Amino acid sequence: MTEKVGNVTLDLTYYPGEDFYSDGTVEDELLAIVKEHTPQEFPEIIEEKKNWPVFYHLSPFRTNIIDWIPLKKTDKVLEIGSGCGAITGTLAQKAGSVTCIELSKKRSLVNAYRNQDKDNITIMVGNFQDIEPNLPCDYDYVFLIGVFEYGQSYIGGNTPYEDFMKICNRHRGMNGRMVIAIENKFGLKYWAGCREDHVGSFFAGLQGYPTGGAARTFTKKGLEKILKSVDINQYAFYYPYPDYKFATTVYSDRYLPKKGELSNNLRNFDRDRLLLFDEKLVFDQIIEEEEFPLFSNSYLLIVGKELKEVYTKFSNDRANPWAIRTTIFENAFKELHVEKIPATKEATGHILNTAKAYELLSKRYADTKVQMNVCVRKGVNLSFPFCEGITLEEMLDQRLEVADVEGFKALIQEYMHWLAYGEECNVSNIDFIFGNIIIRDDIWQVIDYEWTYEKHVPVREIAFRAFYNYMLGSASRKVCEELLYQDILGLTEEEVAEYIEEEREFQKFITGKRAAVGDMRELIGYEAYELDEMMRSINRVDMKYSIQLFWDFGEGFTGENSVILSEKASKGTETKKEIILPEGVKQIRIDPCSYACAVTLKELRVDDKSYVKEEIFANGDWIDEHSVIFGTEDPNIIISCNGGKELVFTMDIIEMPEEMARQMIRNNQKKDEQLHLALEKANEPWWRKLFP
Repeated sequence: MTEKVGNVTLDLTYYPGEDFYSDGTVEDELLAIVKEHTPQEFPEIIEEKKNWPVFYHLSPFRTNIIDWIPLKKTDKVLEIGSGCGAITGTLAQKAGSVTCIELSKKRSLVNAYRNQDKDNITIMVGNFQDIEPNLPCDYDYVFLIGVFEYGQSYIGGNTPYEDFMKICNRHRGMNGRMVIAIENKFGLKYWAGCREDHVGSFFAGLQGYPTGGAARTFTKKGLEKILKSVDINQYAFYYPYPDYKFATTVYSDRYLPKKGELSNNLRNFDRDRLLLFDEKLVFDQIIEEEEFPLFSNSYLLIVGKELKEVYTKFSNDRANPWAIRTTIFENAFKELHVEKIPATKEATGHILNTAKAYELLSKRYADTKVQMNVCVRKGVNLSFPFCEGITLEEMLDQRLEVADVEGFKALIQEYMHWLAYGEECNVSNIDFIFGNIIIRDDIWQVIDYEWTYEKHVPVREIAFRAFYNYMLGSASRKVCEELLYQDILGLTEEEVAEYIEEEREFQKFITGKRAAVGDMRELIGYEAYELDEMMRSINRVDMKYSIQLFWDFGEGFTGENSVILSEKASKGTETKKEIILPEGVKQIRIDPCSYACAVTLKELRVDDKSYVKEEIFANGDWIDEHSVIFGTEDPNIIISCNGGKELVFTMDIIEMPEEMARQMIRNNQKKDEQLHLALEKANEPWWRKLFP
């Protein structure tokens, strides 16, 4: 039994007749969107909705995780767990045919409607275990993107992940590949304060999922153990960064990240998170210790023949005319070369402009130590040799680490010299930033010059871009802010603010006025709570519920002559304290808390002297002989004492809204006034009653 949605075929042979898995009404919303709008309209809708599920399912950037994989139009693809079709459309564009397996019909309809113009997609709806035995075993690619972690739901049994791996692997052909994208349960983001993606709680994966849940993620060693158990020996790990869902870069064991590269870590689109430490700095240490594979946030495991691609960086979070991809390839001799590839047809012009920039800048810097990385046209792509060396950014960081101020200044001054060199040529590379300059054997190799224009851009403006981008990379670089902005460029605070705004406007122009992926966190509205700010909040709460005692030695109460009790006053429960008094105290002030409240004094004495209401000053309103209502956040109780050795008090403290406390005080005062008038009237002389 089949249905057609446009050109897409839905095979319902194995569909049980109802969906047993659903994310609720959001799927209805998604279905309505894909029925009424084209994929080109999705980015605008995502911004309007400001909604994580809509962003997650419909964002075009979800395909980055597979977009660099070299599929051919002759390839036959199996996608297991295709969901709402986040990657199905891209697979269909690249491959000859795509067979999807999805349990939910509603999700399959979302997939079909968004891809209804493609005639090479078949979606098999139903349970994987029912469908799988009838699938062929000759697929060129088998994809499981965000699926393998649910192996126990797909398969069940005592060894669900081993069985799932073996079953999926048998459907790839002799030279085929299986591609698995999955979170790393030891990913640094989880240590730093992100909630676990599947169960939504802090540190769940790190603690071995103590509360259960349908999904399980693994470390690299954990996945390798599964591979070994099912006799898979040919595989390679890739490391999507920041994670596989919205990857901007994909590393591999043949090309791992370098210090300073991993600075884009705020990706909490789905939930609030904590910021327990600076992930960029910790990643730098992890990279230095050569432990990055252990802490990568996600893995992309490719089973089968090794790919030539060892690294990919996406610059497609831009408007179509500037959307490109940079990929590093390794040949049979382990030699590397770089290619820049247009991600859209419109970006071909930008690629051609980069080729022209190479010629213009090479002339500008002819016979100097500044060299442009050689650029060669390769169809619509550009090819470059891979440059070994250390970036100017890394060199500056090294100077900062050892507080080599003079060495840092010398590098900046040399940079400024080469930035200004030959500026009369009216050829400006506005991306002449520190990370794009590799230094080796005293040669300054410029590896990226895509933003080059045949017109004059003032040196100060280009230098500001370089300095500003450098500052954004790490909080530790802030120490040189005054040197760069004021001493080198001579900018005022107002001019710095203007330049920053200009840079933001330029970035908006490049993204085509659409929100970049990194901006979606703020649009969706989830927070990232810094540890220092949380500690300050905790301290404020601690102070709110702390009892503070003040001693007056005859000169009034001061903060210096006070003590905060280590134990907090418990709201609504009895609190008893016995305090040894300092010598010479004349008055004692007790601040029971820092909020509006009702306090019942069950006991208040110094040595053997017990205090009654008439001997106690309180900046609240007495409602009986022992209880006071305070309509202020600074309640205090004061007693006089001449010497004394020990203060003993027992009290109940009940928090209440400030306005309620004040209203109770007003009501109590009104009752007192009425009682006072009644008493006055009752005690009037007889004759006044005759002459009112």
